Amino acid sequence: MYNIIIMGPQGSGKGTQAERISKKLGIPAVSTGALFRAEVERNTGLGREIAPYLQKGERVPSDMVRAVVLDRLSEQDTEAGAIFDGYPRTIEQADTLDEMMTKLNRHITHVLYLDLTDAEAIRRLGGRRVCSNDKCRLSYHIEFKKPEKDPDKCDRCGSPLKQRADDVPEAIKRRLELFHSDTRPLLDFYKHRGIVFTIDGSGPMQGVEIAVNNALGL
Repeated sequence: MYNIIIMGPQGSGKGTQAERISKKLGIPAVSTGALFRAEVERNTGLGREIAPYLQKGERVPSDMVRAVVLDRLSEQDTEAGAIFDGYPRTIEQADTLDEMMTKLNRHITHVLYLDLTDAEAIRRLGGRRVCSNDKCRLSYHIEFKKPEKDPDKCDRCGSPLKQRADDVPEAIKRRLELFHSDTRPLLDFYKHRGIVFTIDGSGPMQGVEIAVNNALGL
């Protein structure tokens, strides 16, 4: 069984690699960012509490994070394993995840760290655009993955593209500050277990994928 954490600064490609590993292994990618946005879009009570943190690029409080992650891990498709994208982000959350996994008789098997400079992270995130159609949400980039038909509309459904609230420069810089202060220390937290694999996230997507597969023994 694989239970994988993918770490790295925003824009390092965690979501892309999580999706590819998910397809290869047949286990779900658990993205806290996607879970948060789903709560906000459904306008749930929890979503209304989470929204201001996302808009400012601030860390969502641990009790809210725990609630959405625990709910996701209770679903049957995670019983064969899961890929954690964007969680844990603090030592406190790592301890909480260990507790949840122990209760489920599971454990973290791999921690993949996608290394990327702040400058490259800002360039990547600042150009990201997403389809505004909640049923589509296809991702694009103004440099790397432009729409083929209309620069302002989704190729798949024709809906307008938008920039996520947490992809504006101020929010990106704040998120990177939080990553360096709170999340990077997790490398030491997991390193003594012998499960941390550092991968250069600045190269081509295919090269990163090969390195990820090698780390997982695939």
